[in-house]
Amino acid sequence: MQFDVTFPSLACSMLSVDAMDISGEQHLDIRHDIIKKRIDSHGNVIESRQDGIGAPKSDEDCCNSCEEVREAYRKKGWGLGNPELIDQCKREGFFQQIKDEEGEGCNIYGFLEVNKVAGNFHFAPGKSFHQSNVHVQDLLAFQKDSYNISHKINKLSFGEYFPGAMNPLDGVQWMQEVPNGMYQYFIKVVPTVYTDISGHTIQSNQVTFTEGHVSFLHFLTNVCAIVGGVFTVSGIVDSFIYHGQKAIKKKMEIGKFS
Repeated sequence: MQFDVTFPSLACSMLSVDAMDISGEQHLDIRHDIIKKRIDSHGNVIESRQDGIGAPKSDEDCCNSCEEVREAYRKKGWGLGNPELIDQCKREGFFQQIKDEEGEGCNIYGFLEVNKVAGNFHFAPGKSFHQSNVHVQDLLAFQKDSYNISHKINKLSFGEYFPGAMNPLDGVQWMQEVPNGMYQYFIKVVPTVYTDISGHTIQSNQVTFTEGHVSFLHFLTNVCAIVGGVFTVSGIVDSFIYHGQKAIKKKMEIGKFS
């Protein structure tokens, strides 16, 4: 799955990506193959950075960075609480980074590998974790009690591109009108087989498209039919004009001698 989504009022440091499906597989705070662009209030890019390669590795006995501490808390199903009490977060200036990004938005794009089963993925503020089998977003670390998830989907596609592909959510925009909120899209992905003129096929997802060409004999028949149609129409028009002129001339002669 390929995506490109812009959140004009949600800072990159607050934005996380999660995916889960009915098979029980779940991936929280996905970072692999994801790029985040910090944008200002006018949509101009401030900074572009890769969000990391895979999930941060952590050791319960030793966490060398603030992110590893947060990941260890997530795996335990705990909210981080106040990062100012965490030495790694204080050393890295965790809160200063959040403060620097106040009032910014984020453009996030990249790829997700999803199973061919029913499931969901979501973009959410904060860091996600599971507590008592409940999916929770931890916003305490950001000292935020409200957020704006207004967004525009620039691109959302499944599978390999093929000519004529239509992605119904491309360009869709939603504006949040009340504090906090959640917005959902329900989509159905169906297998798509595209066959080009040379017989090469592309396995993708949407509907079935086939490109082809007609035989020369069929083409020649169509040309003859078109030419014959042009002559027929031309003959009808010529006959209509001839008889019309003849009728008008006859009326003029009758009027002249009367």
